[in-house]
Amino acid sequence: MFAELLLDQRLLKSVDKMGFEKPTPVQQQAIPLALEGRDLLVSAATGSGKTAAFLLPILQGMIKNPPPKEGTRALVIVPTRELARQIGKECEKLASYCGIKVGVITGGQEFKVQRALLRRDPEILIGTPGRMLELVKEGSTLFTNLEYLVLDEADRLFEMGFDEDVLAIIAQCNEARQTMLLSATLPGGVRRLMQVLNNPARVMVNDGREEHSSIRQQYVLADDDKHKEKLLLWLLENETFERALVFANTRDMATHLSGVMRYRGQRAGYLHGEVKQDVRNSTTTAFRDGKIKVLIASDVASRGLDVKGIDLVINFDMARKGDDYVHRIGRTGRAGETGLAVALIAPNEWNLKASIERYLNIKMEARKVKEFPGHYKGPKKVKASGKAATTNKRKKKD
Repeated sequence: MFAELLLDQRLLKSVDKMGFEKPTPVQQQAIPLALEGRDLLVSAATGSGKTAAFLLPILQGMIKNPPPKEGTRALVIVPTRELARQIGKECEKLASYCGIKVGVITGGQEFKVQRALLRRDPEILIGTPGRMLELVKEGSTLFTNLEYLVLDEADRLFEMGFDEDVLAIIAQCNEARQTMLLSATLPGGVRRLMQVLNNPARVMVNDGREEHSSIRQQYVLADDDKHKEKLLLWLLENETFERALVFANTRDMATHLSGVMRYRGQRAGYLHGEVKQDVRNSTTTAFRDGKIKVLIASDVASRGLDVKGIDLVINFDMARKGDDYVHRIGRTGRAGETGLAVALIAPNEWNLKASIERYLNIKMEARKVKEFPGHYKGPKKVKASGKAATTNKRKKKD
């Protein structure tokens, strides 16, 4: 139980109100270490409860210790606007009985609005690196008294090229701080960001490659994008689901598919990096409220999209890397629920599928849609030549 973690009663009240019955494995391991003041290096799967694992000890520390005269006390840096908004909402709920102010700073918002927010001196500031660095450079916010620094989804920060911005922000932070770096996976590129940790305690619930036992993973062979569209529509019209998340690799494809879905009567929307912030917010809210049943998204939504009831994930375009695939399908099968993930595989994507299967040490289940059979049957098996077979036979005999 959360009470065993010796958290303040106000935090326990918030946790109970949010419906958290008991700590997840990552919370059980990380929270006591964080309460000791240790720097943390945390790797745990998407949906494992990483957010509360760092927010609860931060809030506990703020309750116990008097605030500084000025400046932010805790800074959480994340790669995407959606993730910043999600963490901001969860933080506000956890802090609802503590009187601790929370602010969210991301791109896509007016500077004057964000400057006004910073003048209210939020104790916990959550934001994306680019906009945060701009505000730091113009002197709108101070991190000289910072007590806590969190780098969440650190692998994504590195992959999106934010490492220089992150390190520039950290250079302005109080060195006598507690730092926590969290991610679903910890590839080699993250080591550059890991250098800001001081003798960290390591919490490895898994390395992000473990099979999602609650998610049924399938693939359907497709000839081309037109064939994929037919398969996608069939799946959406014949599968039983509450909410479906469809991934495309480009914003143009996400926009196109949304139009195709709506034309066929699906309540669909799209989300990608070029969508304006107010439209992002309204689309995400509509998806969460059930006004939109199908959301077509680029990878910008594979992290930070916290919507319950996503029970179907379709990879219209196959993920380019194993980590991206993990984050995509991790939007379903969360918190013990079951989910279905289907990948539509064209001839030029077979190698991607095979490399992801090797990376995750899994075998996806082959599925056929009889209503829309295709010509592509997978790569041809190469038979050994007679000469090679004879040579092998001789070697075996010898």
